[in-house]
Amino acid sequence: MSQFIAWSDEISVGIQEIDEQHKQLVNLLNSLFDAMVNNAEDRAQVTRKILAELFRYTSVHFAVEESLFRIFNYPDYENHKKNHDKLKAQVREIYLQVQSGEKRIDSKLLVFLRNWLTSHIMEEDKAYAGFLINQGVKKSWVKKSWLGKLLG
Repeated sequence: MSQFIAWSDEISVGIQEIDEQHKQLVNLLNSLFDAMVNNAEDRAQVTRKILAELFRYTSVHFAVEESLFRIFNYPDYENHKKNHDKLKAQVREIYLQVQSGEKRIDSKLLVFLRNWLTSHIMEEDKAYAGFLINQGVKKSWVKKSWLGKLLG
């Protein structure tokens, strides 16, 4: 598979549950890139399917983060949630445009998604990581979570 974005410790937030979810988002972006550059006959169908999964998985990931924020009373919850809602709306709109044939997945879209993901993790997600760890969130799994079971 072609690699459009590489996972690195630099974008790790230091909480295994969240990092595993971020890795899945990175994998979905790499899959989308791979489908786009490899010009498969069913490229449009494959990219639509991956984009749908990216939208679905992003929603699940954001719900997990937001649940942690509410449980631990994260002070920047409202602002972080607004950013999540904005991205979900943008990805949903892109998905609907791609589904209708109004828009194609192109390098501009991929760069937007990559830049958003990396800057969101590096700035906003790293900001909450220390707070959550100080509140008692475990850095690594004691047992594999439901997500860990899904991923492997």
